[in-house]
Amino acid sequence: MTNPDSSTPRVEFLVLDVLGTLVDQPSGVTRALQDAFDLGPATAREASRRWFHEIEVAQREVVEGDRPFVPQTILDHEAVRAVGGWLGKDLDESSTARLVDDLSRLSAWPDSADGLSRLAAGFGTIGLSNAGPGALLGLSVANGLRWHQLLSSEHAETYKPDPAVYELAVRTSGRPAASCLMVAAHAWDLRAAARVGMRTAYVRRPVGDPPAPEDRFDLIASDLHDLLGRLRDDRSVDAHG
Repeated sequence: MTNPDSSTPRVEFLVLDVLGTLVDQPSGVTRALQDAFDLGPATAREASRRWFHEIEVAQREVVEGDRPFVPQTILDHEAVRAVGGWLGKDLDESSTARLVDDLSRLSAWPDSADGLSRLAAGFGTIGLSNAGPGALLGLSVANGLRWHQLLSSEHAETYKPDPAVYELAVRTSGRPAASCLMVAAHAWDLRAAARVGMRTAYVRRPVGDPPAPEDRFDLIASDLHDLLGRLRDDRSVDAHG
């Protein structure tokens, strides 16, 4: 980790992304679409790609002020209808609702539950995600993810990478932004957190957004256990576990 000067606060809180960083969202979305629309593997992967594209565009429109904020579950319904239109396989209301629910039934990475528990022994842990509050709670219960606080971008009525989402986590911590370490498998997420003064840790995942050559994050780790070891080794961090 880049050693801060003596005026920089120590890291006390870890703010962790959830989708992609702690759970395997792409596989879960692909599987849900494949089952709901009765698709072959290749078509399911393309349907998943289109679903993610629809979500990304809709969230960006909210962040840029081109449409009013709507909860993630509404964006999920819109994306499902768009994918169904591409496939020529429209679902009825009840089937669409079941699929949207299934889209949030995601499996955690093998290190996530134990790694998060170990991190929480030394730091405050805050989950921060574009997923809705209900989906986040369900994911946490299903996968044994234990938090000190769990925040949805819905609480800020916008989506990451809007600065307001990261500022929400900083306010929740009650500490300066530099005391908060954003942990994510997505370089775009970390860049946005850095712009509000948070420190950053990139965790490698097969489905993440890897750093560009010019990115300079405070830490890079292979998983949450590796992250804990690196935090313990760094004198700029205030670990108690």
